Amino acid sequence: MTVPSLAASRVADLVEAYLASDYRWELDGRWRPLAIGAVATELEQAYPEAGGFGLLGAWNPQSIERTAAENREADGRLAVALGEAGVAHRPGFSSARDGSWREPGWVVLGMPLERFDALARRFGQLGTLYARRGEPMRLRMYRARPAGIQPRELVDWAG
Repeated sequence: MTVPSLAASRVADLVEAYLASDYRWELDGRWRPLAIGAVATELEQAYPEAGGFGLLGAWNPQSIERTAAENREADGRLAVALGEAGVAHRPGFSSARDGSWREPGWVVLGMPLERFDALARRFGQLGTLYARRGEPMRLRMYRARPAGIQPRELVDWAG
C-alpha cells in the first residue's frame, strides 16, 4: 500500500490521540482492557503459549477515513490473512475515550514482531499496539519519527 504524506503536525496529533485512546479485546463474551504502558496480564494468562501480543486493524489506513463498506472489506481481508497465517486472534477495537470514533480490529496472539509489522504495513496502518510477553504494551508507528517530534517512552517508530 502506498503511504500518503502526512504533515509532521498531523502525525504528532495522531500519536497523542492513539496514546489517549481506549483499547479492548474480547474473550468469553467480555471486553477486556489493553493499555499502553501496562503488561497485558489477562492476555498472558489466557494464552500462556504466546510470546507476544498485538492489536491490529485494517480500518482507515494511515488514519484517513474510509467508508464503512471499504473498512468492512479491508477487515475481512485482514481476518482471512490472519487465518491463512495460522495465527490465533481475537476480536478487539480501538476507540476515543469520548466515543467520537471506534475501529474494530484483531488482537493477534504469538505472531513474531517482524511478521506483525509486515501485516500492519500491508494493511496501511499508521499505528498499532504490540508487546512481548512480560513487557508493557507499546504504540508502534509505521513511519520515521518526523523532525520536531520528541521521542516518547512507549512509542516505537518502525519507519
